[in-house]
Amino acid sequence: MYNRILLPIDGSPTAMQAFDEALKIASASGAELQPLYVVDMQPVSYDATSAFYPNLRDALLEEGRRISAMTAERMAQAGVKGTPRVCEVDYVGDDIAQRIRHCADDFRADLIVMGTHGRRGWRRLVLGSVAESFVRLSRCPVLLVPGREAEQREANG
Repeated sequence: MYNRILLPIDGSPTAMQAFDEALKIASASGAELQPLYVVDMQPVSYDATSAFYPNLRDALLEEGRRISAMTAERMAQAGVKGTPRVCEVDYVGDDIAQRIRHCADDFRADLIVMGTHGRRGWRRLVLGSVAESFVRLSRCPVLLVPGREAEQREANG
């Protein structure tokens, strides 16, 4: 079974559904779970919008701490061991998918559980999501959890 599960999480509904699945797997297998929040400032760091958001990095780090605290509390309630982690994308040639892989390697994850799309939305999924990029880079199995809203769109089709 699995011993170390990494869960990239951004607070989106789909990521929270992935968290629920990872929590079930970790609880059933006795695995350690590491929720991972990745701060990515690259899109705003090289254009004029960064001047309007001088505290954006701090806000993203605070969001990561908030999500980490919530996941830690739910893990404790479920009796699942592990510690959430917040990390930042390296500005030199790194992106979110690559940062997740580095964190998975550091954690020695043997399973990654992640939502099919997060805060970047449905349009981002079509254009090439973090999940899609990560699957190409991963060195271990990846369980992709679709969002309920995506399932409902397909059903209503």
